Amino acid sequence: MRMDGAPARKLPNPAPVPTRRPQTGTAGQSTVLRKVKKRLKWFSVRRGMDMTFLFLVLVLLIIGLIMMFSASYPSSYEETGKSLAYLQRQALYAVIGLAAMTFFSYFDYHHLHTFAVFVLIVAVGALVYVLVVPSNGVKRWISVGSSFTIQASEIAKFAVVLFLAHWGSLHFKKMDTFRYGVLVPALLMGLVGFLLLEEPHYSGIVIIGALVLLMMFISGVKMRYFIIIFAVIAVAVLGLAVTGNLGYAMTRLDGWGQALIYTDDDLWQTTYQTRNSLYAIGSGGFWGLGLGQSRQKYLYIPEVQNDFVFAVVCEELGFIGAAIILCLFALLVWRGITISMRAQDKFGSLLGIGLSAQIGLQVILNIMVITDWLPNTGISLPFFSFGGSSLIMLLAQMGIILSISRTSNLEKA
Repeated sequence: MRMDGAPARKLPNPAPVPTRRPQTGTAGQSTVLRKVKKRLKWFSVRRGMDMTFLFLVLVLLIIGLIMMFSASYPSSYEETGKSLAYLQRQALYAVIGLAAMTFFSYFDYHHLHTFAVFVLIVAVGALVYVLVVPSNGVKRWISVGSSFTIQASEIAKFAVVLFLAHWGSLHFKKMDTFRYGVLVPALLMGLVGFLLLEEPHYSGIVIIGALVLLMMFISGVKMRYFIIIFAVIAVAVLGLAVTGNLGYAMTRLDGWGQALIYTDDDLWQTTYQTRNSLYAIGSGGFWGLGLGQSRQKYLYIPEVQNDFVFAVVCEELGFIGAAIILCLFALLVWRGITISMRAQDKFGSLLGIGLSAQIGLQVILNIMVITDWLPNTGISLPFFSFGGSSLIMLLAQMGIILSISRTSNLEKA
């Protein structure tokens, strides 16, 4: 109120005085941060990974290392003069594999769409390379340095699953047609199968062939096509057998199912490895002889640290221990498939189911081999059998499933 009684006039608020920010390089830092965040989108964390699946992987890895060491130290000492030689190398492979698993668990698996064709080309190139440049006369491994080899078929397994998941997700609504559902997978299997046949690597053909059929089935291929496929496979195998092109495979059939039956000296020697595997399994009984107490691992089972390591598991841990380990494998496969089925896109579902099923398939085939239900074809046991490329590839694939679990509609505990 003014002195003359007139109302006071409100003065406008003064305009804010602009303050000059100190030149600390904030704008430049923001630009750098935006660039970094853009690049890190490839490693989008999203929600947390599935801890149940991770726990099962780590438990199987630890048990596998323990049992591989228990089975291998006699042959390791015989070959190198050091009981820990195989364990040290396998532990190194496990560390590298865990690093790969961690990397891929944070890697956004959707970007694998982009690399599916490239990975397949690399796998085919690796299969061709081993035919042209054998390692120690064997057309199966790629030598890296003096002490490490990469098995080309391990890359091929992943490449086939990845490409068919990519193809099936792009053409999911057309996979019930011959062109999309049968022709492309058949051409892929024909190419990979031919290269594996030239090595020869028949167990790789069996595993990859089974994975191709599985990927076709979950992608929606009609059942009538599978009947035709099985008929074609039967005719092809018969034709190869008649023309004598299955000579190496037929030698693997010698003594199959007759490991405990003596007929002649040659066959008795052929079934030596499988027979001692059965001795190990039988002597384990219900409770086992105890960890480290196997007798058959003392140079009775050749290459026991590789495909026949589970025979020593049965001998030392008995039926109970072996059953618990098989239950852990079953839980891992079940959890992996559950994660994959609840993924938010078809690509994640197909890829995760294929990678999970590969573990279950190899476990079943390995158990059938060491129990003489299948011919001795050289199928490794995941997490247990000695081998660098197989363990590293396996753990990397587990990382991809963990990446898929970040987008799965699973209840988080």
